[in-house]
Amino acid sequence: MRRSDICLYLGPADRAELHALLSNRNTPRKLAWRAGIVLATADGQGTTEIMRRTGMSKPTVWRWQQGYLNEGLAGLKRDKTRPLRVPPLPMETRLKVIARTVQETPPNARQWSRALMAEAMGISPSSVGRIGPVAYHKVPVTAF
Repeated sequence: MRRSDICLYLGPADRAELHALLSNRNTPRKLAWRAGIVLATADGQGTTEIMRRTGMSKPTVWRWQQGYLNEGLAGLKRDKTRPLRVPPLPMETRLKVIARTVQETPPNARQWSRALMAEAMGISPSSVGRIGPVAYHKVPVTAF
């Protein structure tokens, strides 16, 4: 990854807001780091010096320099959106696991384990575990 150092100019309003973010002790740490990266870049410090001072990696420094150049202060305040949790298994898959647990016994074993069921169904053991224990008396008759 070769990239020459960038030079950016901060207007007085942006510089004041970035300094305010740095000096406010209620500012989240990640936002303060981003503001510090942009201020150091505007002050003419190179990427290596910024990396040394902040302890951040080169791609991280570049990401926030580019984020400021592309979107301004809004680019520093916005994080990438990530899924909040593992998406749930489809109901069809859940019912197949429950039906197989009730109707069949695994080869070479007395009962199903998470690992055996996961291998048989082609899903992860943690997905099998999220389905929960099968209470045989509560399994609907339609599952058979």
